[in-house]
Amino acid sequence: MKIDTFEIKAIGKLAPNANFRTGNGKIIWDSPDIAQPSEADITTKASELEAEFNAQEYARNRKAEYDALNQFEMQFDDEENGTTTWKDAVNAIKAKYPKP
Repeated sequence: MKIDTFEIKAIGKLAPNANFRTGNGKIIWDSPDIAQPSEADITTKASELEAEFNAQEYARNRKAEYDALNQFEMQFDDEENGTTTWKDAVNAIKAKYPKP
């Protein structure tokens, strides 16, 4: 079994003060004095975190495209020229990646 990123994040949420590492597909606890979450709890929390991550895909896609725009220049040019280039570009991105 390989420990994935969501399982590692789940452990961090369930046992924030625990020290642990992974090796050979296992979780090795270095904090014996801290209660260790069960595998079922880790799996459940990992699934929740993955669902939250997946639900925000539209936002990550939007941000990547927003960052590629030269927004301040577009806004300035729109103000100077009486155009709506910036607003049109933002609306196109929102239409391309709608909120679920």
